[in-house]
Amino acid sequence: MRGVTSDPAVAPTDRRLRQARLATAISLTAGMLAALLLPAVGLAREPDPWRVAGGAVGLTAVAAVLAAALRAAVTPPSDLPPRRRIRYALALVTAASVPLVGPVAAGAWPTWAWLGAVVVGAVPLLAPLRALVPAAVLVLATSGAVAAATGGPVGRALAVTGTVGLGLAAVNGFQTWFWDLLVQAARGRAAQARLAAAQERLRFAGDVHDLLGHHLTVIALKAELAARLAGSDPERAGREAAEAQRLASSALGELRRTVHGYRRVDLAEQVGAVGQVLTSSGVRCTVVPPAGDLPDEAATQLAAVLREAGTNVLRHSRAGWCRIEISQEADVARMTVTNDGVAADTAPDRHSHGLRGLADRLAATGGQLQTRSEGGVFTVEATVPTAS
Repeated sequence: MRGVTSDPAVAPTDRRLRQARLATAISLTAGMLAALLLPAVGLAREPDPWRVAGGAVGLTAVAAVLAAALRAAVTPPSDLPPRRRIRYALALVTAASVPLVGPVAAGAWPTWAWLGAVVVGAVPLLAPLRALVPAAVLVLATSGAVAAATGGPVGRALAVTGTVGLGLAAVNGFQTWFWDLLVQAARGRAAQARLAAAQERLRFAGDVHDLLGHHLTVIALKAELAARLAGSDPERAGREAAEAQRLASSALGELRRTVHGYRRVDLAEQVGAVGQVLTSSGVRCTVVPPAGDLPDEAATQLAAVLREAGTNVLRHSRAGWCRIEISQEADVARMTVTNDGVAADTAPDRHSHGLRGLADRLAATGGQLQTRSEGGVFTVEATVPTAS
C-alpha cells in the first residue's frame, strides 16, 4: 500500500486509464471528506467561540495538506513537489492541530481522536506500508495524551483513532495499490511497444549490414586494385573500375528492394493484429476478408485507415462489437469498419481528426473516405483505386 509511482510517459494517456484515475481520485476524496466531517462535529459542540476558531483553523490546515496528498496519489511525481515535502507538511499541521483542535468539545466529543484517525488514514497516500505502523503508534500516543489532558475518556479516544484510522488506511492503501497496478501495466505496454520497435530497427539494420557488407568490401578491393594498376596496366585498371561500378549499382538495387520489402504492408496481418487487440479489449470482432490479394499500394492505404479506425473504436466508444469488411470490385478496393457503442449525440467529426488527415491522403491518390454515425453505430468507409 503506497502512493503511485507513475511517470509522465504512461500516466494517464488513454481513455480507460484517465477514467480509472478519475474514479480513484473521486473515491479517495469522498472517503477522506466523510472522515473529516467527524472531527468537524466537535466544532458544533464547542460553546467557546475562540476554541471553535482555533479548531477550524487546525482542521482547515489538515484538510489543505490532505488535498495535496490526494492529488499526489494519482499524479506523476514529476508534475508535483516531492512527496516527502507533503509528508513533512502533514506532520507539521498534525502537530500544530494538537493545541488548536485538542481542546475543542473536551469531554463531550473526541475531536482530536477523529482527526488523528484521518491522519492515520492518509499515511498510505504518501508513504510505503512500513511507515504505517510507526505513524499509527505515534498518532495513537498523541490521541491518548490529548484525551488525558482534556479530561476525555482515553479508551474511547484510542479506539476511535485506532479502529477508524486503520480502516481508512486499509481502504486508501488498497485503492492506491490498485491504481499503481494499472499504471505499471500501462508502463509495461509502452515498454513492450518500444522494445518491439527497437527489435524491428535492429532486424532492419542487420539486413542492411548483411546486404551491404559484402558488396562494400568487394568494391573497396576493386577500387584499390584499380588504383594500383592505373600506372602499369590502364586497360585492366579500367575493367576493375567498371566492375566496381557494376557492383555499386547492384548493391543500390538490392538495397532499394530490401527497403521496399521492409515498408510493404501486409493488410491481412494488420487486420489480424487489430482484431486481436479489439478482442482482448472485450470487443467482439468479425472480419470479412477480400476474395483475393490487393495491390501493395491499395493495401498500404487501407491498412493506415484500419489502424486509425481501430484506435477510434477503443478510444472513443464503448463498443461491444466491430465488423471489418474488405472487398474488391472492378478497379476499386473498399473497406468498411463498423462498431456500436457510440453516444447518440456524438458527431463523427468530434473523434475523427486522424481520419480527416487520412481522407486528404486518400483523395490525393484518387481514393475516398467517409464516416457516419447512426443509431449509436459508427461507420468508416474507405475506397482506393486498384488499377495501375
